[in-house]
Amino acid sequence: MLSLLGFGTILVILLLLFTQRVAAIIALAGVPLVAAFVAGNSPSEVAAFVKSGLGGVVGVATMFLFAIVFFGIMRDAGLFDPVVRRIVRLAGNAPPTVAVATTALAVVAHLDGAGATTFLIAVPAMLPIYERLGMSRLVLATCVGLGAGVMNVVPWGGPTARAAATVGVDANELWVPLIPAQIAGVVFALAVAYFLGRRERTRLAKVADGDATAVVEESTARVGGRVAVGSGGPAPIPPTAGTGDAPDSTDAPDWNPGPAQNAAPASGDPDLLRPKLLWVNAVLVLVTLGALVAAVAPPEMCFLIASILALLINYRGMKAQQARVEAHAVGAMLMVGTLLAAGVLLGVLDGSGMIEAMAVSAANVIPDGMTPALPLIVGVLAVPMSLIFGPDAYYFGVLPVLIEVGDQFGISATHLAQASILGEETVGFPISPMTGAFYLLVGLASVDIGKHIRHMIGWAWLVSIGMLGVAMVTGVIPLWVS
Repeated sequence: MLSLLGFGTILVILLLLFTQRVAAIIALAGVPLVAAFVAGNSPSEVAAFVKSGLGGVVGVATMFLFAIVFFGIMRDAGLFDPVVRRIVRLAGNAPPTVAVATTALAVVAHLDGAGATTFLIAVPAMLPIYERLGMSRLVLATCVGLGAGVMNVVPWGGPTARAAATVGVDANELWVPLIPAQIAGVVFALAVAYFLGRRERTRLAKVADGDATAVVEESTARVGGRVAVGSGGPAPIPPTAGTGDAPDSTDAPDWNPGPAQNAAPASGDPDLLRPKLLWVNAVLVLVTLGALVAAVAPPEMCFLIASILALLINYRGMKAQQARVEAHAVGAMLMVGTLLAAGVLLGVLDGSGMIEAMAVSAANVIPDGMTPALPLIVGVLAVPMSLIFGPDAYYFGVLPVLIEVGDQFGISATHLAQASILGEETVGFPISPMTGAFYLLVGLASVDIGKHIRHMIGWAWLVSIGMLGVAMVTGVIPLWVS
């Protein structure tokens, strides 16, 4: 009975999250509270469950809040602007270089762990170059998605924070051992971008030779138009690809390189920029990240102190500082509320005994011969599971069950969480219809949702499996638990 009630609770939560009938906070906190009372628990017992669950996630929620505020302040101050401008300037007009620069830009832009911010910076900055060269916008969306995906493993990113809340450890404990795998993921993503760029150069050459079969809807390059397939270098060229009646270069008007060559600052308000404090802010970021990796203090304390210093250094006076906090904390509060609601879910499932009953039932279904490879199975399936499970549904609904199943066979919860965050809503979030940032990416790039998923899923899966392989080689995730 308790097992069925637990599975029913998870199913209802997943259905509510999938159909988006209610806010995530309502689904994650409201449904388990009802289930707890249906199971016959008294109000005082349910209150104890909730208190225990909230205590396990408050540190993660605090870390997430101050991390978003800190990196938001750094972005407002213009810390990332020189890096963004340099990447865009060096992209040149060779498709392989442009594709690699696109992924590199997404990697840098995603330092704050916010997918929407990354897409708003990277796609508008690079889209004019893709349009000018006739490169496919599907390649643009894939390259941006790969760069953002591998960086979404950072502890202030949503998936790792959720996994940490579920396991009951600091996000730092999950992330630090995975740093070699994440670095390898960045390299893999850049390699895929280079390959896609070379493939685009070949396709554009065919279009220039009159091959109509090489024309794609997501590209401005058309047979009969001049296709600019450069070999590299930053020199701009007139945007004649795809016009069909392009004028001769001697008659072409002077071309304004536009935002691709003169990228707008990542910060929205020029008055907030602090160019004279660039190196001070850079040192502050490096020291903060160093303290995080070295575990000098809990992550929430690191980002709390960093946020205070960032405000004092860059913006003087109460009004200016309060404005910066309000500008970034409001958006972060939704995630904080979700994490706290997840604490209610975890507390109820654990305290009522539902999660244990579910694990026993599920363990009886899994063949004994497959269970020792559960971390490997989870890691391999992480990216495609992003198509089905959003971050809340997976990390607060599915992962707890997997952890309890693994516990029956001596498999560490940390290993399952780390295997999950190598793909589920990290590398996989740019193809997940369960996240809002996904729709922002396809909208900014003007690509069809289905085409984007089909174009990117194979590459995202390949990068994720490569990261999983590195994690196994470095001993972070076991191949087989005996």
